[in-house]
Parts: sequence; C-alpha cells; structure tokens
Amino acid sequence: MNNITIRQLTAGDLTSAKDVIDTTGLFPGEMLDEMAAPFLTGIAPDDLWFVAMDAEVVLGLVYCTPERMTDGTWNLLLIAVRESQQGQGVGSRLTRHLEQTLSQRNGRVLIVETSGLPDFDRTRAVYKTLDYVEVARIPEFYAAGEDKVVFWKLLH
Repeated sequence: MNNITIRQLTAGDLTSAKDVIDTTGLFPGEMLDEMAAPFLTGIAPDDLWFVAMDAEVVLGLVYCTPERMTDGTWNLLLIAVRESQQGQGVGSRLTRHLEQTLSQRNGRVLIVETSGLPDFDRTRAVYKTLDYVEVARIPEFYAAGEDKVVFWKLLH
C-alpha cells in the first residue's frame, strides 16, 4: 500500500475509474462520464474529485461538492474502492486526504449519506471508525424499506 498516490481525477483516469465503480456495483460505471464532466471541463471548479493510484491503475475515487447556501459544509457524494482493494485502507486514505483538503479550504463540516440496508453495514461501520457521527435516519427514503443514513463530521 506504500505505492499509492492520491491526486486529482483526470479525463485519462475515467476508464479505470469506471472499472472501480463496476466492481463495486454502486451504479453503472458509464454514468461516471456525466458525473465528472462538470469538474473536468471547469464548469464546477469547486467540486473535488480525487483518485488513489497504484501506477496507472485507479484503486479508488472520491467525489465531494460544497453544499449550497451553507458556510463551509461539504457533501461526500461518492467514494468507491476497487473490490480487490477493499479493507486495505484505500478508502480511509482517500477520506483523510479529502478531509485535509477541505480543512485547507476552510471547510467546516463534511456530510455523508448512505443506505440503511444491511448490505451497507460495513460502509456505515467504516464511517464510524473515521469519527463520523450518525445524525439522521430518514425512513423509506431511497425505496420502500431503504432508509437514508446521514453521517456528520466537524473538520479541524
């Protein structure tokens, strides 16, 4: 894991990043082009997209955007780690890098929203180990029987 570097997403990373998304099953990887386009074209310069790289292979990625009408609140909208790399600290390193970047930009708060389904138990546990606090649970939000769970962290 010492060979991992974290840097901003580039257009050249998209193919490998789509593969990461496809290995996780979060959503179809081809949606990544449209999601990242505003950042890559400069339309959304405040958005943050980072990749964790091992040589030329994307091991994980994170996407965060400022919350409108707030003072220093950000929303982590996507974090994904290649299935073969999960549980090896890639996601934690990406999250810590994001938090440091936000702190340097006077970010105050980072919000993370995820599913309340049992398939996401591990995801929610990771956020708790990274000192995020569950602050809300909205019943039936995503679909019948699928709650939205909101985590919060004050950045230093």
